[in-house]
Amino acid sequence: MDSNIIRAKIRLFVEQALGQGQEIALSQAHAHYLGNVLRKGTGAQIALFNNRDGEWLAKLTEVGRRSAQAVCLGQSAPQRMPPDLWLVFAPIKKARTDFIVEKAAELGAARIVPVQTEFTNSERIRQDRLQAHAVEAAEQCGGTYVPEVADLQPMSRLLQDWPEGRALIWADEALADTASATPLPAAPAAILIGPEGGFSQAERARLRGMPQVHPIALGPRILRADTAAVAALTLWQNAQGDWG
Repeated sequence: MDSNIIRAKIRLFVEQALGQGQEIALSQAHAHYLGNVLRKGTGAQIALFNNRDGEWLAKLTEVGRRSAQAVCLGQSAPQRMPPDLWLVFAPIKKARTDFIVEKAAELGAARIVPVQTEFTNSERIRQDRLQAHAVEAAEQCGGTYVPEVADLQPMSRLLQDWPEGRALIWADEALADTASATPLPAAPAAILIGPEGGFSQAERARLRGMPQVHPIALGPRILRADTAAVAALTLWQNAQGDWG
């Protein structure tokens, strides 16, 4: 990485490989955003990243209504992979589900897994829309990695196939206002956030019967699902993640 290369404020996620002198064909959505929304033209500098090659400073060589081209000038930041931490959560109302995905991407989750529980309010999600929110969050927060947002699946199926070596940190609302000195397990790990109505008795029994599950408290108050997701991710990142 060239220390003299600046970091551009406009950041875009692309699929193509990035490298010195590499020409990048940008999407129609990117062209619209750059040309019509930001009013950028030929010669403007932007940053590109792709989950593999770090961040690259690029110069726009063409901006049209439906297409745009850029050329890579130099690497402005190395690739930084997040810790191997998943966020598993039950979708809630649309705006709050969007919030959870955005904040998980900003806080460094490596994978985001929506699950259908017995008390989940939403029976379906728009996986493509949530993935787009994760991309936008990564573009805005300066990261070089976009977490995958998996499609909605039943929690029973997820638990049935749960990897033996991955800890599952259960933010159990029943433990609110109890002293908890349980150390958070290191990666590979996942954080589990339940639905607004909590888990059913059958689900709770199954979780408590799994050796990979580590129930934790998130303080003296029962938190909303979106607040609990942010709190749990923050606690784990501070204790075991890449914030230090």
